[in-house]
Amino acid sequence: MSNNTVTNDLSDFGFREIAMARDLLTAYLDNNNASLLGDNVELFMNKDSGCVFLSDEDYNTAMECDGELLDWINTPYEGHEGFIEDLMAEFDDMHPEDQEYMNSIT
Repeated sequence: MSNNTVTNDLSDFGFREIAMARDLLTAYLDNNNASLLGDNVELFMNKDSGCVFLSDEDYNTAMECDGELLDWINTPYEGHEGFIEDLMAEFDDMHPEDQEYMNSIT
């Protein structure tokens, strides 16, 4: 990832983000959903949002939610971001191309 607001340098992580990374890696170990990600999985933090996430070489992204490793979705047309359940709540307000994308992944 080349965006300077995203880092994988642990010295940039605060105590909160380190704890989030711990929970994320525990979810990665404990859940069968690790298959959500492909090769070259890395740990990242968005410096602007404070979100900690895993991403693979194809930019598939996963985050921890209530102890589970879940896909973090980014729709291709308008760029809606979130977990699939949250995005489905916004489905009716999405652009038709984003609706088509959501239908393809559910």
